[in-house]
Amino acid sequence: MPANVFLGIDGGGTKTNATIVDRHGNVLAYGLGGPSNYDDVGISVAQASIATAVNAARKQAGLDETPFEAAFLGMAGVVSEKDRAVIAQIAGELKLAPLEAIGVDHDCRIALAGGLSGRPGIVQITGTGSSCYGRRSDGADWRAGGWGHLMGDEGSSYWLGVQALRAAVMSYDGRIPTTLLEEKIRKALKLEGILDIMHRVYATDMTRSSVAALAPLVIEAASAGDACALGLVQQAAQDVAECVQAVARKLEMQGSHNAPCEVALVGGLLNAGEVFVDPLITAIRNALPFSQVTRAELPPVLGACLLALQSTGIPIDLKITQRLKETSIY
Repeated sequence: MPANVFLGIDGGGTKTNATIVDRHGNVLAYGLGGPSNYDDVGISVAQASIATAVNAARKQAGLDETPFEAAFLGMAGVVSEKDRAVIAQIAGELKLAPLEAIGVDHDCRIALAGGLSGRPGIVQITGTGSSCYGRRSDGADWRAGGWGHLMGDEGSSYWLGVQALRAAVMSYDGRIPTTLLEEKIRKALKLEGILDIMHRVYATDMTRSSVAALAPLVIEAASAGDACALGLVQQAAQDVAECVQAVARKLEMQGSHNAPCEVALVGGLLNAGEVFVDPLITAIRNALPFSQVTRAELPPVLGACLLALQSTGIPIDLKITQRLKETSIY
């Protein structure tokens, strides 16, 4: 294996991405594996998914199993030191890199590293779940939200899906004005009538992802001018902005006219278009007036690569981030 080859991993609840780069930021290969959130699938499945992704990337790059110079794993479900130790042990058993060159943290960390190309700031993730994370140049960090679908995830696809279900039954009851969501939910769940919704939701045990898949119905209804759906989008934006504000306040990163706080946005809900993104950006700017809100510059897996490079003392400069952008397929 050539010297100075680095590994970045983005491990999530549905898939695991592995990317190999050189010290100059050239992307050499990619690999994909199954889910690796060990809280969901267990340690053995998580390890197998990581191995599959890394082996696929090695094969694409024509590399053998010699350990990488450094590896950084950003993993969903990693919150505590115990979690970090579990993932570090997996990486060690897979011989991804020398033990002292293996970095592990939560997926928000790599989302921020990619979102702002290694610069300090805040990242807001808005996908199936939601979470906000900030990090200062001195290493101080804080996270808000991300407590899962039972205790948090406000403003996420799951949250919107739940609100759509609630709106449908409240509309049927007459507790709120009739909303397009009533009929959209009925059709999406293939119900003969709304009265069948309880059996569909409870008896068939709808999964978190199937509830999150209802979020586009809210976007469609909002785009059509439905007052209820527009209200849900506005509430989602406000809830997300409160998380950003909390992180900025905790880290004293409110910014100023001359040095605004950078906020990167990441997640599938950003594909919803202006009807969701515009209220989101407005709410964040209202909550954090001295902020600069942008979409992520690089995907999380390349953020993991940046952190792997950085861990060996390689300074992250414009040349490296530019090479990542130019050679990436993401």
